[in-house]
Amino acid sequence: MKVRSEGRRYHCGGFVLWAASRSDDTVTESGPRVGFVASKAAVGNAVARNRAKRRLRDVYRHHQNLVSPGTDLILQARRSLNGLEYSEIERRFLKACADIFPTPSV
Repeated sequence: MKVRSEGRRYHCGGFVLWAASRSDDTVTESGPRVGFVASKAAVGNAVARNRAKRRLRDVYRHHQNLVSPGTDLILQARRSLNGLEYSEIERRFLKACADIFPTPSV
């Protein structure tokens, strides 16, 4: 998987964000690609895994405009994600996005 082998990893407490730029012809045609991972070993039973992925999808959906086109992301849930408040997950995602995709200075 190119995102994990060549991309950058950001530990965000309750989840890990992997990001890699893609340099193929689909960059101009499509936006960012994103995957959500919650393993049984890392998160727990099916209920916990589904809740973790649902929370990550929701945070991404609200802030997908921060992710530049041509980027592949993986959001990997950890056990502590379900114990965090939604606002804390959102804050950590925004901080990781600010590190990955800095806004151009005027």
